[in-house]
Amino acid sequence: MSGIEDIRKLSEAELKQDLRDESSWHYRYKDSCYIYIGGLHKKLTEGDIIIVFSQFGEPIDINLVRDSKTGESKGFCFLGYRNQKSTILAVDNMNGYKLLDKVLKVDHVLDYKAPLKKDSMGNFVEDKYEATGAEGKGIDNYFVTKSESILHKRYLKN
Repeated sequence: MSGIEDIRKLSEAELKQDLRDESSWHYRYKDSCYIYIGGLHKKLTEGDIIIVFSQFGEPIDINLVRDSKTGESKGFCFLGYRNQKSTILAVDNMNGYKLLDKVLKVDHVLDYKAPLKKDSMGNFVEDKYEATGAEGKGIDNYFVTKSESILHKRYLKN
């Protein structure tokens, strides 16, 4: 897929022809629960993205790609769902969607690979990577944002 319009045309043609299962263009991605989301506003957090995309299924992993020096979002991420059918819903419904005045490109990822980093010799090696959960701190880790932590402490006092 080279762009938003290409994906939209494939989905529309599939709807018109009532294609399903093996004849669907989505079938090629049947073994992948990951999608690519591009065109994201740089102020969006992992939690913001999870909230938007959870309407299509249960997200289990997010890798919001950030600048290694500044920590600022590069405007794209990879999102993993518990169920592969959720990827079809997300691609069909969110590709071309305008979020915070930016048009999203949403597409399947055929073979998601964990992030790489450069070692001291300049070689790319697998980064120690674990599924990140909603706020990038690991699955089932709650109260990780400052506001969540403050609210949780207040709740415990009462």
